[in-house]
Amino acid sequence: MKKKLGIYIHIPFCIRKCDYCDFLSFTSGKEERERYAEALKREIAEGINAGDDSLGSGTGSVKTKDNWLVTSIFFGGGTPSVLEGEELAEILGTVRQSFEVEEDAEITMEANPGTLTPEKLDICRRAGFNRISLGLQSSHNKELKNLGRIHTWEEFLESFSTARKAGFHNINVDLMSALPGQTRESWADTLHKVCALEPEHISAYSLIIEEGTPFYDRYAHDVQLREEGKACRLLPSEEEERMMYEDTAAILCAAGYRRYEISNYAKPGYECRHNTAYWRRQDYIGFGLGASSLINECRFSNTRQMSSYTAGNKRREEAEYLDTKASMEEFMFLGLRMCDGISVSEFEKQFQTGFEKMYGDITEKLVKDGLLYRKDGRIALTERGTDLSNYVMAQYLLD
Repeated sequence: MKKKLGIYIHIPFCIRKCDYCDFLSFTSGKEERERYAEALKREIAEGINAGDDSLGSGTGSVKTKDNWLVTSIFFGGGTPSVLEGEELAEILGTVRQSFEVEEDAEITMEANPGTLTPEKLDICRRAGFNRISLGLQSSHNKELKNLGRIHTWEEFLESFSTARKAGFHNINVDLMSALPGQTRESWADTLHKVCALEPEHISAYSLIIEEGTPFYDRYAHDVQLREEGKACRLLPSEEEERMMYEDTAAILCAAGYRRYEISNYAKPGYECRHNTAYWRRQDYIGFGLGASSLINECRFSNTRQMSSYTAGNKRREEAEYLDTKASMEEFMFLGLRMCDGISVSEFEKQFQTGFEKMYGDITEKLVKDGLLYRKDGRIALTERGTDLSNYVMAQYLLD
């Protein structure tokens, strides 16, 4: 029986890097993008085999059509939609030539407003893309400007409409709360405006200010004040952020979206299959600069150096074979992100050991504390447990 495989394709280019972003992304020229697209197609065509010296043995071939069935493909970034439609179609075509792709596979492209045209979307739709993920973040132009975004709410509406007209019936909208200058009221207004558009999926995350970004230099003092429980000059307080978090679930659920993961909501049947596979620890292969993979309990990633990647010199690095302890820990803290939690029988099937033996005591304590619940052979976070999810997941790290 063929193993299911997800494919991630990293496009590191942006029109302009946002001030809060710490992802592997940067601006580029047309020639650099063309060289990268060619290198990407070469890597996909070559596949990754057990003989690769940077991986060692044991991963098995992830190119052989006899062994793998691709169930999802995700073009992420960066901003994949900065590439030409023909380039995106050719990259996807190379995947189809090199792998067996399930007939109804979910094929997603991340895009930013202002980078989509009817012509580009038509090319992508005909090539097989069937899901668009639009990065909105906020419906308020002042908040977008504070974030360093290059688009407006009006441009988002135009891109959303263009995608619908091009035949995309599965659209995700990315939103972000706890922004500089954002209020509980403006966040609720964004949620209501997006719900009125009826996208199939909504991802709603809180802003995390990462070291090494312009935002960290700009707001480090406010972050410190907030951690100390003091009033902030620009960032919402911890209490305001908590209320925004609660409002998200209330507003989206009332609009017919089901929360299926800590930060993700979908209409029935539109849960993101690709990301769900990550949380369920399904095998996946990453292509492109800095892309990560998990194959047969081996985690590895590609080089982050563009010159090395485009030259094809030792693309893959940082291979780590996960032992049983590490795999169990991942099973728990990734699986508990999902609202239906983890399956006890699946844990025991994968690891050939009793769940109660490994995690019975801590699970019982968390259930008594009202942070977890058991139902039909599954263990999941309660509403209170979701609010304290980092604490709960940390309890499943084995000594």
